[in-house]
Amino acid sequence: MADELVLRDLDRGVLTLTLNRPDRNNGWTLELEEAYFDALAAAAADADVRALIVTGAGKSFCPGLDMQALSAATDGTRLGIRPRRPMTFALSIPKPIIAAINGACAGIGFIQASCADIRFGARGAKLTTAFARRGLPAENSLAWLLPRLIGHAHAADLLLSARTIEADEAATLGFLQRVVDPGELVATASAYAHDLADNVSPIAMAAIKAQLWGDWERTQEASRRYALERVAELSDNHPDFKEGVRSFVERRPPEFPGLSIVVEVAGEMAR
Repeated sequence: MADELVLRDLDRGVLTLTLNRPDRNNGWTLELEEAYFDALAAAAADADVRALIVTGAGKSFCPGLDMQALSAATDGTRLGIRPRRPMTFALSIPKPIIAAINGACAGIGFIQASCADIRFGARGAKLTTAFARRGLPAENSLAWLLPRLIGHAHAADLLLSARTIEADEAATLGFLQRVVDPGELVATASAYAHDLADNVSPIAMAAIKAQLWGDWERTQEASRRYALERVAELSDNHPDFKEGVRSFVERRPPEFPGLSIVVEVAGEMAR
């Protein structure tokens, strides 16, 4: 277990993924990236997984690129040369992802947190976009993602200044949906994820995730029409609608089937 870069713990439909390089504060490497993205892809295809939590081992969530790799990059050394999935790969996963930010969250770690659907943070955890203070632009769609999460002005503040904020301010800005004491973080995220796993239709959550991001590119009328098409499709052809209504009328917990979707995303070359 100690040698695994990403620990996996499946409990009654909730898969907890733990970035597991505590000796390096979970600094990002190509190997960690592949292990994490492989775990996400496997979860998408596993009907037993209904919701996911991602957190970090030890005192950090992910402080960005590992310092050794970062130092090498200043000399022109590439992180890797083989094809890679986009850093925003988590956005393609059709199941809810809750980031439980237990400590330092910066750079690539901040991007991964931004790609989660819901973010909970430990009180006192520190977050920063970091890029501007390293002489870099906002990487990997963060300039697209962050304004949609917290608004243009707040995103400009965090991206241009790359200042460090604590969890309470991140919640005030809307980046975190909940802040709890460190010892309660994983339990709080787990309770939320289990509620999704126990009571919410997996196909409905997948459809809503697609709407939340896809509708940014649609007009209001196109969004309305797309929603009508999805309602017709799911109500006519998927058993979740009937079970959702039947369980509500019968005042019992729903028994929705699991969801298995193979996620295929073309690789990109590492710089």
